[in-house]
Amino acid sequence: MKKLLLSAVVLATLAMGANAQTQKGYYLIGGDIGNISADLQKGGSTFGISVTPKAAWFIQDNFAIGGQVGLGYLTKKHAGNTFTYNIGPLARYYFGDAQMEKVKINAPKPVRFFAEANAGFAGSNTKVPGEDAATTNGFNVGIGPGVAFFVNENIALEALAKYDLTLGFGTTPTINHINVGVGFQIYLPGSKLKAIKNDMK
Repeated sequence: MKKLLLSAVVLATLAMGANAQTQKGYYLIGGDIGNISADLQKGGSTFGISVTPKAAWFIQDNFAIGGQVGLGYLTKKHAGNTFTYNIGPLARYYFGDAQMEKVKINAPKPVRFFAEANAGFAGSNTKVPGEDAATTNGFNVGIGPGVAFFVNENIALEALAKYDLTLGFGTTPTINHINVGVGFQIYLPGSKLKAIKNDMK
């Protein structure tokens, strides 16, 4: 009986935390790692990874705006190296229980589904030995769904899939792809973040 009661308390705490951390006034700080690839076949090798730090502020319950910086690197033996980047604002919206029930999705309470969109400036530079560099620079947009699992009241593990499109100028004026990544976010109320800043002074 005690174990059952303890389990109920833990689940209730997680449920409250998952909803409380997306309230107005909270801050979101973290990042994602995506496009991880490795191919070590005989005669060639490939390795790729992208990292996207981000931060946002909840201007109202379940809705946050902020910014992100993305850096990516892909290397292929005998095929050169590609460096990518993007920078710009982002927006994220977390769906509530009532909205998920309308589409008949009953997720565990520590789990929150969300949608994220970003826009800004992005570019790509590919260098192949013996050839001219292939470049793309221009306007970038991205949008996609994600899911966050709150391991405690301040930290969530995430999975995110986004469609990214870059329109600009260069040898390849259009780039589009699906980016799948995992990461974590830290959720802090404004008062706690101010206290951390004061402690660092």
